[in-house]
Amino acid sequence: MRLRAGGERCFPGDGLSVARVSTRFWYVGKRSSAASRAAQRQREHERLACGLAREQMARAREAERALKAYERSQALAEKERKQLYLAARLAAMEAQNEQLAAVEQSLETLLAHTLDVDDYVDLASLREQPVFPTFQPGALKVSEPAPELTDFLPGQPSGLAKLRPGAGKKHAREVEEATQRYEAEKASHEQREHDRAAALEEARREHDELIAEIRANTDARNRELADFQMRLEAADPDAIVDYFSLVLDKSTYPSEFPKKFKIAFVPESKQLVVEYELPSAAVVPQARAFKYVKARDAIDASPRPAAQSRALYASVVAQMAVRTLHELFEADRDEKLETLVFNGYVDTIDPATGRPISPHLVTVRVSREAFLQLDLHNVEPLACLKGLNGSVSKNPTDLTPVRPVLDFNMVDPRFVQESDVLSTLDTRPNLMELTPHEFESLITNLFEKMGLETRQTQASRDGGVDCVAFDARPILGGKVVIQAKRYKNTVGVSAVRDLFGTMQNEGASKGILVTTSGYGKSSFQFADGKPLELLSGTNLLYLLAEHAGIEARIQAPEDWVDPAADVYSSEPRVEPALDQAQP
Repeated sequence: MRLRAGGERCFPGDGLSVARVSTRFWYVGKRSSAASRAAQRQREHERLACGLAREQMARAREAERALKAYERSQALAEKERKQLYLAARLAAMEAQNEQLAAVEQSLETLLAHTLDVDDYVDLASLREQPVFPTFQPGALKVSEPAPELTDFLPGQPSGLAKLRPGAGKKHAREVEEATQRYEAEKASHEQREHDRAAALEEARREHDELIAEIRANTDARNRELADFQMRLEAADPDAIVDYFSLVLDKSTYPSEFPKKFKIAFVPESKQLVVEYELPSAAVVPQARAFKYVKARDAIDASPRPAAQSRALYASVVAQMAVRTLHELFEADRDEKLETLVFNGYVDTIDPATGRPISPHLVTVRVSREAFLQLDLHNVEPLACLKGLNGSVSKNPTDLTPVRPVLDFNMVDPRFVQESDVLSTLDTRPNLMELTPHEFESLITNLFEKMGLETRQTQASRDGGVDCVAFDARPILGGKVVIQAKRYKNTVGVSAVRDLFGTMQNEGASKGILVTTSGYGKSSFQFADGKPLELLSGTNLLYLLAEHAGIEARIQAPEDWVDPAADVYSSEPRVEPALDQAQP
């Protein structure tokens, strides 16, 4: 049995030949091989497709991993950026706090800053040495080489050239022409050298003139300095003012401080009066600290408490007063000063009126002896001023004023007594030449002009005058006892004691002693804390000019003798304070 194509069984006797059967089997085998190849190709295609799909999936996974890595790096970069930004903002905040702390420290150490500085101005060190520039003529110092004839002459003909007809004559002409060019260049060179020498000489002359001018200017300044030293040694008032102005000019303060001042010197009492402009309360920072608010990305200022601002500004005012006194006394090695007066004021705008005002916020008068006893490294400035009987505004921030112990106008140079050869030509009335009655009337009329109701009494036995006045102002007013003394020498403390006794006997609320001279330390010490006011001759001249329109002078005759009832004091005279233009 055999199988037919298509899977049928085939037997030998069914009529099919062997060849036919073979053909069918070949055909069937051929079809099976094509199918196998097609299936193989299909499988290969499927395998390739699967591989491609796997590669695509791998690339997708890689891309996803790369994206996630990028996102992670971006998140890290953003986090780092935020951290860096936060650090920058915190650094800015710290910088503002450090700057704030530096400002606070500079305000708190105004006094301490100058204690280790020598405030003395060595005038000898200010002497100048002339500095001369070197002479630099430049190209003028270099001479130009003279021309040489050989540089102009033509060369000698040689070879066949000298055998040509006319060669000798041609050469001779060339030599002549070259000689002429040489002579012209030589003359031009000599002119240029002459001009150079003249310009060099002119440059030397100008340099010598500059040297002479520098030397003359330096010598003139040194002569002025030497003259200034001589006048200072002779206690010339203008020289003393100039010297102590140099001292205060040398003092360094924060840039926001105005650093403006006026100085006057009263030679009779060796008293220096300083009118110093203080900074406003704006120098105290309004912020106490700075902090960073992350939620709003902002640096906010924490406001300084008002009490802290007031305290710091009051300290600034007190420190400047004590510091100035220290600088002036320390710089006064030759002891030209006996007493210092410091008046500190501030130029500002009155918030109530909108107009400029200059209230005084601190005032103090102190003697050298009392001030040099202080240990400024350990003092508290406000307490120190109170210990010196100074006055500091109760509220400087609100510009609460104090009354100067001595009005700067009271020591205006116009009212300072002068003694010179021109005094005999002075047409101003001399208070020392008035009769007792005229002097009495003058004092009475003066205080009437100042707003008091006066009543003249009998002349005192020592040549002064007793006057009773009434101040009509409520609360501040009352009965005032006034005594005036025409003295040449310092009024003794006994006169001040007598005035205080008279005031108590009269039941007066205030006593005023006026003199044409001055007072000593004992007088001021006795009057301190009592309702007594001591007016010197300088003060009297100022009050007469200010309130009575009288330009007067005080010059005692050579034969003047002070009344014996109050023997004058031998202590140095000190200018008194003036409470007000109106007592």
